[in-house]
Amino acid sequence: MDKPRSDEMAVQLSGVSVRYWVPTEPIRTLKEHVIRRVQGRKLVYRELLALDGVDLELRRGESLGVIGRNGAGKSTLLKVIARVLRPTTGRVWIRGRVAPLIQLGAGFHPELTGRENIFLNGAILGFSQKEMERRLESIVEFSELAAFIDAPLRTYSSGMVVRLGFAIASDADPDVLIIDEVLGVGDEAYQKKCHERMAKFRRQGAAILFVSHAMDDVRRVCDRAVWIEGGRVSASGLVEDVIHAYHQQLSLLPVPG
Repeated sequence: MDKPRSDEMAVQLSGVSVRYWVPTEPIRTLKEHVIRRVQGRKLVYRELLALDGVDLELRRGESLGVIGRNGAGKSTLLKVIARVLRPTTGRVWIRGRVAPLIQLGAGFHPELTGRENIFLNGAILGFSQKEMERRLESIVEFSELAAFIDAPLRTYSSGMVVRLGFAIASDADPDVLIIDEVLGVGDEAYQKKCHERMAKFRRQGAAILFVSHAMDDVRRVCDRAVWIEGGRVSASGLVEDVIHAYHQQLSLLPVPG
């Protein structure tokens, strides 16, 4: 889309949809797929709209919470904004560098050391090796993993992986920082440290997109919130208003038998 008129805009989505075609019957192996083709049995696909006409705006220095049930389209939305996924239709405009932390272990190789994974992630974010050498000390210091930095990542706990991932993403001086649930894996002291760094980013003008099922964290971190349901924005506005609408809808859902 054309650049928004406001210089304060960090992210803008207009009519964004993501469409998948999924087989109606499970095909578990390549061999099974080939056999069906040889037998002339056509696969039947159904349309899945992971996102359906989403409009969204995020300004510099603002933190936007994204809430909703599993499978609602939240992760797809983040992947579109992180430029991991191209929308089927609609326009996406993003200002500056995006640092995504959207999946535990994403962008990491389990057989590489923590140090090697820092350079790998840096390359993914567009930094040269020389730039990452300059950033290495501050990343290791923030992660508090100096004693383990030369151990293979497969030996790390999930909390340690989160520490390393957040330390890398947040050291990238992002204009937009995307965080999908993963901070809930870390311990309380480290979560506090991450929240303090996010607050610092916001004061410096960075925008934050924060996905969480922990409503207290959304209240603590975010100015506004959007509720995604069935790939659409069901509610958008002040955090407390959106959480209230979401909880009201959940209370109307039937309890599984």
